[in-house]
Amino acid sequence: MSRIVVTGAAGFIGGAVCARLLERGETVFGVDDLNDAYDVRLKEWRLARLTTHPRFRFERADVADAGAVDGILAAAGREGRVTAVLNLAARAGIRPSVDNPGIYYRTNVLGTLTLLEACRAHGVPRFVLASSSSVYGDSPRIPFREDDPPGRLLSPYAASKQAAEELCRLYTRLHGIRSTVLRYFTVFGPAGRPDMSPFRFVQWAFEGRPLRVFGDGSQTRDFTYVDDIAEGTLAALDRGGEGPYNLGNDHPVRLLDFIALVAKAVGREVIVEHLPPSPADVAATWADISRARAELGWAPKVSCEEGVGRIVEWYRENRAWAAGVGTV
Repeated sequence: MSRIVVTGAAGFIGGAVCARLLERGETVFGVDDLNDAYDVRLKEWRLARLTTHPRFRFERADVADAGAVDGILAAAGREGRVTAVLNLAARAGIRPSVDNPGIYYRTNVLGTLTLLEACRAHGVPRFVLASSSSVYGDSPRIPFREDDPPGRLLSPYAASKQAAEELCRLYTRLHGIRSTVLRYFTVFGPAGRPDMSPFRFVQWAFEGRPLRVFGDGSQTRDFTYVDDIAEGTLAALDRGGEGPYNLGNDHPVRLLDFIALVAKAVGREVIVEHLPPSPADVAATWADISRARAELGWAPKVSCEEGVGRIVEWYRENRAWAAGVGTV
């Protein structure tokens, strides 16, 4: 039985990955600082689904705190050898990183470095990093391929993820830690991040508020369902090389078409309010997943329409408190 440390365990993707690791018999040591980057009730909801499991351990800690991270790996190691660290902790969000870049670099860069150093010190042989499609910047090549030259980075968040990727490659070369980099594309699903459009659009549609869109809505996103992302992450843990690997839906959707799916699933007409486009946003994301198919045996299964339906069902069941989650 493996013992695996998962950072960002109360996060949107981290919670889904932890659940699947537990389902297949692993012992999981979850780490999360439960910060207030968005409404902590969402993190608590996800965490509550994990903490009753007998093979789940949880520690509240900041991944950039070297002492705390060292203590967590030491404690986990006393129960048996830690076989991998999955670094899914991150300060996420494109636009907020423009206003507060320092906190993004602390978590995404210093946090990754701290975890890699702890892996080196404790002899953990495996490291998986959650990166982002934002590292492709304004690349004109669509769909994005892992071996394409990157475009200009458009946000401090993107730069922090690129730096974290380089640290993984460096520690593989210098210290033999077998690292794998995953680039996630617009992950969505129930109990998702409230700063992302899927959660916001569903909430606003239910509560009769205008759906605010930056730009004219013609931008496209490769919406990828969270369960597919979790399965791809486990496939990378088991079979992945250095990567990087795109994990996307390979089927981009216009934002206005996504809104139409939300309106259909909620069962009411919506009002769209257009705001000026953000210079930190890219016009399109689209993953070429050929490498993930060939090397990981992975492909997404959940369509955008099905995923929207599941978000709406979750929101309806949790509306009593989800309606009060802050969205901007």
